[in-house]
Amino acid sequence: MKQFKSVLILAGVLALTACQSKVEYGDAKEVETVNANFGSTDLQAITDKMVDSMLTFPPVLMLTANNQRPIIFVDSIKNKTSEHIDTESVTDSISNRLLRSGKFRFIDMTKVDAVRKQLDYQNNSGMVDPSTAIKFGRQIGAQYMLYGNLSSIVKQAGSTKDVYYKMTMRLMDLETGLIEWSDEKEIRKTKTKSLFGL
Repeated sequence: MKQFKSVLILAGVLALTACQSKVEYGDAKEVETVNANFGSTDLQAITDKMVDSMLTFPPVLMLTANNQRPIIFVDSIKNKTSEHIDTESVTDSISNRLLRSGKFRFIDMTKVDAVRKQLDYQNNSGMVDPSTAIKFGRQIGAQYMLYGNLSSIVKQAGSTKDVYYKMTMRLMDLETGLIEWSDEKEIRKTKTKSLFGL
């Protein structure tokens, strides 16, 4: 009986050792193929395509000529897929790349309420030296709005799943309402289950 207990304990220790996980760093740019859902590779492909397209489009080149850095605000990208996708991350990546190009300036509409609170505090609390308080009505308005949609079509037949993503983006002149640039990026992913369902 003692020997049997010893064997069980040893088997338990071996099982726990075999179940330990291992964490390793990988290349953030490496193609990610864990499943057919929207992933980091898709985000990077969309960001690269949209930014490169916008920066090389002739009318946009004219807008940014002579070091004129148009002021843009980015509206949240609409998620029209059936997945929970962090479209704010897509928006951030595109905004960061465009800002780092040195061709545009941005207004962060997600922080308007926080800015309003701070300006109200500076001007109305009586706690800030009036000569150093930022005055209301001095901010610069955006000239253009960048916005987009991410949609998907998912089809499944037997053990094969096909996922099609389409990202569409547009740049609108806020004064005229004219679309100055538009493009889309398509991604198709197919996953086939093995005989064992993995």
